Amino acid sequence: MHSPEFIAASNRLTIDLAALADNWRSMDERSGNARAAAVLKADAYGIGVFEAAPVLYAAGARDFFVASVEEGVELRPLLPDARIYILGGMWPGNEELFFANDLVPVVNSAEQLAAFMAALSERGDYPCVLHVDTGMNRLGLCVEEALALAHDPARPASFSPVLVMSHLACADDPKHPMNFYQLQRFREVTAAFEGIPASLANSGGVFLGADYHFDLTRPGIAVYGGEAVNGVPNPMKPVVTAEARILQIRAVPSGGTASYGASARFARDSRIATVAIGYADGYHRSLSGGGVTLRQAMPSGAYGFLHGQRVPHVGRVTMDLSLFDVTDLPESAIRAGDYIELFGRNVAIDDVSRAGGTIGYELLTSLGRRYCRAYIGGN
Repeated sequence: MHSPEFIAASNRLTIDLAALADNWRSMDERSGNARAAAVLKADAYGIGVFEAAPVLYAAGARDFFVASVEEGVELRPLLPDARIYILGGMWPGNEELFFANDLVPVVNSAEQLAAFMAALSERGDYPCVLHVDTGMNRLGLCVEEALALAHDPARPASFSPVLVMSHLACADDPKHPMNFYQLQRFREVTAAFEGIPASLANSGGVFLGADYHFDLTRPGIAVYGGEAVNGVPNPMKPVVTAEARILQIRAVPSGGTASYGASARFARDSRIATVAIGYADGYHRSLSGGGVTLRQAMPSGAYGFLHGQRVPHVGRVTMDLSLFDVTDLPESAIRAGDYIELFGRNVAIDDVSRAGGTIGYELLTSLGRRYCRAYIGGN
């Protein structure tokens, strides 16, 4: 039963926690002999960490990754006996946040290694993750630095990583040669750190197969219902459905225009729904596309879904309002006050994202505070 606030909201999110749990279980099963972690950074990809974390724990996850120590501190009371890894690592001045909250830093650079070792000199043994860059050139010690560290006879005994990890750059494209290159480089590192568990696969990496799974996989976007692999049907269940209220329906004659810059021009008599959604809500301006009304083979902007039919966005997405062409719906089927689905159960978030030249991650993590949320399913 939805709350009165949800029923009355101008824009709203339905977040299916049962689908979230099912998606994690699916990725855990696909991970084979490896165990699957859960990634909860960016407020659980925008859906709400306070709701997502207990559900994923109940589904079986025991390893969790977040971006910053602040996110880890927020997460710890929700998961008192889970292992929480901090992808951003430890820096001088925040060591006590790690120690007091039992958070595991990821060591990403020589500077962070020095900071971690300095902290150990006062505290003694403490777990960490060694991150090695195998080709993405973003974070991590280079392979040569990692190998030198592995073979350094002066390496302190207190430096005892509980995990060696790297991150795939092109796992969403299974045929990309970078995948195998990174796998080979990572194998060099894991051989040097024999006996220490290893983690390479993100969501796309899980689908690359057992060679990429090692001991721990780190599925992210797939757990939240997004595409992990390009060009194939997405097997994951949608988790988030976004809807917005239609505020008005307008008749525009053939040859008329609408929106800023008269950016939508109509080649037929049309009906346009003005909807309470805009870039202040995370519905990006880039979703405007070209603003054409009668699309042919390829859309040039986003679609919504209304009464069993896709309806194209027209004109420009503005701060609070967007326009959708509802001409092809029977006039009696639509009225002001109805809700239009922006993405979710009937329109895949990745289809909408592509129309705006972006990815599902960005759309999810941009969801604004003005959405009223309803959580369904779960435990």
